[in-house]
Amino acid sequence: QWVYNILEKKAEADRIIHENPDPCNGFVLVPDFKWNQNQLDDLYLIALIHRREVKSLRDLTAEHIPLLRNILQEGKEAVVKHFGVPGSQLRIYLHYQPSYYHLHVHFTALGYDAPGSSVERAHLLADVIDNLAMDSMYYQKRALTFALRADELLFKKFQEAGRV
Repeated sequence: QWVYNILEKKAEADRIIHENPDPCNGFVLVPDFKWNQNQLDDLYLIALIHRREVKSLRDLTAEHIPLLRNILQEGKEAVVKHFGVPGSQLRIYLHYQPSYYHLHVHFTALGYDAPGSSVERAHLLADVIDNLAMDSMYYQKRALTFALRADELLFKKFQEAGRV
């Protein structure tokens, strides 16, 4: 619900760094709660898309390339404008499995070892765009490896099913 509250400007409207209001290919860029905004070494922003039916990386097809390109380009422009950090100094990625099922993209300082920025969970946005350009159904077909913590419900489900 907090994602929808941000998108509908019912909460945190003053924290929005950038917004593209297009209902299909737009998004809002907001500071992540993990970032106190006092220094740039651990810069951490989240782009939340306006579309509600796209839940995760698995839902993406070539149809979403304009949306993803908007996030990549406009997000980098907003970060350099507001914080003076160039795109070459950012890690821009999606999680799989995500922590919540509303498509969002992480923007972190390149030198910051953010939680979930490692290879088994993070998928670089530029790579996602390239993969979808090659094959519209790439993320519906591809096996995606991901790490789970022992205390996560999904891990417990895998244990119960004898898969771990």
